[in-house]
Amino acid sequence: MNDTRLKILTFIEKNSRVDLKELAVVLGMEEDMVSKEIKDMENEGIICGFHTIIDWDKLAAEKVTAMIEVRVTPQRGKGFDDIAERIYKYPEVTSVYLMSGSFDLMVMLEGKTLKEVSTFVTEKLATLETVINTQTNFVLKKYKDHGTVLTKKYEDNRMPIVP
Repeated sequence: MNDTRLKILTFIEKNSRVDLKELAVVLGMEEDMVSKEIKDMENEGIICGFHTIIDWDKLAAEKVTAMIEVRVTPQRGKGFDDIAERIYKYPEVTSVYLMSGSFDLMVMLEGKTLKEVSTFVTEKLATLETVINTQTNFVLKKYKDHGTVLTKKYEDNRMPIVP
């Protein structure tokens, strides 16, 4: 990967809403060149999408996030790819990662309630023929997401008592 692409990716990873003109100035490049590089990287599948990070805890919306550790039996000649594909096709699933360690896949999903997520795990995920076992972990609070801090540090605003 060339240095130009690396500079662009490093910058837009933290701020994808940056104006192309501003990005060109920051990087010391022509706006047309920055635009072309971004378009080329999208076409090549290097840039896969742009996302907004939302702190759902600040809204009244019902939303439960779970991280499910999954152990599977890899299929001969296919490895983990086929089972990962079956899992990520479910609309509830937001992410699937192949992991090292005591489990094979980390599946992240969202639902409206704990029961909805539990039902997905027991009726859809755990019943797949190559799944050996699952362990569901519910996210109780997000402190940092994709490099963005979501919570403010507690500040003690009480007046000091002076004797």
